[in-house]
Amino acid sequence: MGLKRTLSSFDLTNIVVGSIVGSDIYIASAITAGLIGPLSMVVWIVAGIAATLIALVFAYSSYYVPKVGGSFAFVSTAFDDFYGFLAGWSMWIAEMLALPVFAITFTNYLQSFVQLDALQNILVKGLFLFGLTFINIIGVKVAGKVNDALTLIKLSPLLLIIIAGLVSFAYNPSFISNYSPLDPLGWENFGTALVLVFWAYAGFELGTLPASEVNNPKKTIPQSIITGMVIVMFFYLLTNFVVYGSVNWQQLSQTSVPLVLVGAALLGAVGIAIMSLGALASVSGSDESGILGTARLSYAMSIDGLFPKIFSKVHPKYHTPYMALILQGIIAFALSILSSIAGLISFSVFNLSFSFLLTCLAFVVLKKRKEGKLHGQNILPWLGLAICIYLLYSTTLFDKVIGSMLILAGIPLYVFFSPKVDMHHLKRMFLSEEAILARRLERKEKFLANLMRIVHRIYNGINE
Repeated sequence: MGLKRTLSSFDLTNIVVGSIVGSDIYIASAITAGLIGPLSMVVWIVAGIAATLIALVFAYSSYYVPKVGGSFAFVSTAFDDFYGFLAGWSMWIAEMLALPVFAITFTNYLQSFVQLDALQNILVKGLFLFGLTFINIIGVKVAGKVNDALTLIKLSPLLLIIIAGLVSFAYNPSFISNYSPLDPLGWENFGTALVLVFWAYAGFELGTLPASEVNNPKKTIPQSIITGMVIVMFFYLLTNFVVYGSVNWQQLSQTSVPLVLVGAALLGAVGIAIMSLGALASVSGSDESGILGTARLSYAMSIDGLFPKIFSKVHPKYHTPYMALILQGIIAFALSILSSIAGLISFSVFNLSFSFLLTCLAFVVLKKRKEGKLHGQNILPWLGLAICIYLLYSTTLFDKVIGSMLILAGIPLYVFFSPKVDMHHLKRMFLSEEAILARRLERKEKFLANLMRIVHRIYNGINE
């Protein structure tokens, strides 16, 4: 039973915006202020440009491969299922790590209204995650409309802060003095700050995941991703301009609720209430979008035989991948109890960057194989590759080691579930070194030979 095509361009644009604008904008300003001070504004600009370039790679890739699955579909089409699996697996890990971040943040902001003990904290996280999961099970159209409403609600407080801040600057230009000096802490932590802020822009990739549920995906997906990124950059840059201008960077570095602090500075008690409620709506909308997109990714990998079949079960009434939604809700709930926000974000960025890197490589091949000429398609993937490599380099050694281990942990899943390999043959392959060699020679799947084929495809893409 297939999925229904019920998402419009407006719905998908809001999914993109909703997936990006979440708890990150409500916490990242404080984190980066402690790393590089007002220079954070430059980081937000650079990260926005970097994210937009990679978003364009996704938008263009979806034009050539309008299939459900995002990175998994793009890389599988360009190379083969194994590399597609690595791209999809690493992105699934990244998105799974992001889901509990929103549950934790939602609970933290809620406590500015109601104090919760340890048990109540856990219960709120559970209700938050399973409530949004239930909405997605009922139907993607319902989920899309809920996300439309949450997106509009969560952008409103940001717009209010922007207007209030710009008016304050107009009547009191001295507010801008908070930008001087611009780099009180130097540039040493620029890369670390960029990684954290890039995570605030991540989420655009989820707009390509529900492709089989989108009307006219070849046109709708690229248009929605680009429109969504323009909206997000507009709000992020203006919001952060007001944040760093209205509150001293040292004060920002000491709070976990920077926009509430800005709301208090500009609008008093009313500002505190509005920004707190806006944070709750924003976090809910972002996690709702994340739940929608992440389930479609595991669904796509499952129907291709690269993930347990249970993830591809579609509800007979609602026509949604309900088992994928339920299972990821359980995993996210467990992570929200056992993990910290900082650790989850770090691992998420590493895995996202790896998946994006494979997607950029895949686009080099796709633009050669598929008919069509898109503006900037020759230079775009190489800019994306450079960005991904820098992000991977900028993560800590601990992130690199643990992130790599998580990616490698998915290989046994691929070996077990791959539909192209007979399981009895696989058992003999593991038991017999001679059988390993014979099979590789027979199927021409030596590592170096496979690597050279990929290099050749990329080379052909360059010299089209």
